Amino acid sequence: MGATATAPRVPAAIGLYLAAVQFAFALGWIVYVAYLPALAGQAGLGVRWVPWLLLADQLVFIATDLAVGLASDRAARVLGRLGRWVLAVSLLSAAAFLALPWAAPQGSPGLFVAITLLWVVTTSALRAPPLTMLGRYVARPSQPMMVALASFGLGVANALAPYLGLQLKALDPRLPFGLAALALALVTLGMVAAERALARQATATAAPPPAAAPAGRGTVAAFLLACAIGALAFQWHQAVSSPALALRHTAASDLPSLLPIFWVGFNLTLLPAGLLARRLGAPATMAIGAELAMLGTAGAAFAPGLGLWIVAQLAAGAGWALLLCAAFSAALALGATGREGLMSGALSATLAGAALVRIGTVLAVSPTPALAQGLAWVPALAFAACASLLVLNAVRR
Repeated sequence: MGATATAPRVPAAIGLYLAAVQFAFALGWIVYVAYLPALAGQAGLGVRWVPWLLLADQLVFIATDLAVGLASDRAARVLGRLGRWVLAVSLLSAAAFLALPWAAPQGSPGLFVAITLLWVVTTSALRAPPLTMLGRYVARPSQPMMVALASFGLGVANALAPYLGLQLKALDPRLPFGLAALALALVTLGMVAAERALARQATATAAPPPAAAPAGRGTVAAFLLACAIGALAFQWHQAVSSPALALRHTAASDLPSLLPIFWVGFNLTLLPAGLLARRLGAPATMAIGAELAMLGTAGAAFAPGLGLWIVAQLAAGAGWALLLCAAFSAALALGATGREGLMSGALSATLAGAALVRIGTVLAVSPTPALAQGLAWVPALAFAACASLLVLNAVRR
């Protein structure tokens, strides 16, 4: 009787560690956005430059995510090199972040912008490289669950963001910046050990199946286009539509407790997203997520009361969890083997591009709550287009 092949064990501890890394990264961004207007004023830039700084941040992310993704592929060819590289750059990022609230009172716009640029560039080390590790060392069936675990840190941080935004205003910025920088430095100290643990896990399992043929440019382009459309829908719904739609049913003072509902749905769906992507495949899970997000955003746009709006927000968050987790799993599969970092970087750059478009549109249009409510159906239409493109791409393949 022949031996029965068993699925490789998911190294959950490593996934949770990467979740802590992503939480520290997201926490730093939340602190940065909360204090940026005040710090920019101290540096002599003026509050009017804050949206332009955020716009520039996303432009830098687009370029550095691609460059860092490509560099991480090269570094990963030698065991331990990628972890050491990520650790070194992350410590530099933590130092730059720590310096921001000290540099701003100097009143030098050039110094403040330079340190900000250094921080933004170095934070890219926490985006594509950890996924490169997963793609390089974790067996394909286990990758969706690992991506789901790593995404949990982002979901928790975003759920806490409205509360943190209120609490941070009463604190000296040097304290939260220092704590966030310390958290980032501490969690990334384990990056080398995490890479070696993943490598040991890989060698302890059976030999992987032969690598699939590289994906064609058309397939990659269609995948990234679908991700871009879905990310644009997410950006508009979460940052523009959701606050305006909540105000239709409640007072502004309730927003900090209502806006995280989207991320509650996101966090609750992460583990099911990993299981579904493993069972059905990443493309099918992405399509299901886009369709669920379409229903959720449409429901939120036309909900007659607060209760139905909450249900719709939970559904929209769940759909985004399915879409995002499966998208990163698909990126690793499209990049196998040897281009995992490039594909992860390309996907991260696509997400940054969606944020860039949203910030630029808001800067140009300055939508009122009434206008945002009137356009709240647009994300549902975009998610529908994303799902259709994913289905067509799957049929063509």
